[in-house]
Amino acid sequence: MDIRNLRTGLGMDVHAFAEGRKLILGGVDIQHHQGLLGHSDADVLAHAISDALLGAVRGGDIGKLFPDTDPAYKDADSLRLLAEVARYVREQGFEIIDVDSVVAAQEPKLSPYRDAMRENLAAAMGVPVENVGVKATTTEHLGFEGREEGISAWATCLVARI
Repeated sequence: MDIRNLRTGLGMDVHAFAEGRKLILGGVDIQHHQGLLGHSDADVLAHAISDALLGAVRGGDIGKLFPDTDPAYKDADSLRLLAEVARYVREQGFEIIDVDSVVAAQEPKLSPYRDAMRENLAAAMGVPVENVGVKATTTEHLGFEGREEGISAWATCLVARI
């Protein structure tokens, strides 16, 4: 493979906690006393991965494709949006090779959900689960994540022109 046909992308997203909402990460409904605030289901992990993929193909960000001013995306399933991003990546002539991500949250503990998140994300992108990494970390009680005000996620990806 010619390395000139490879591209990387970086994505980051953050959402504040909110009462009365489900906590959805990587398409998994996680038991927690708060969810995340957002126009869609506020799946911060799926959003970060979407932005990484869009960045790799120079497609802007998820706000460009799915604006929060459009009522069609109110409470949207972010895995469905990620699937649309993956389709867009392929339409641009690229194949998704690998995705890695990290979620920063003081609470809840995410390790019990890791495999389900990887499976959901892989299915949405149409890639093997072994090509999707999900890690979680606390911030040692530092920053907004450490104060349990919200959750952030970072993602990187590798795509290849086909």
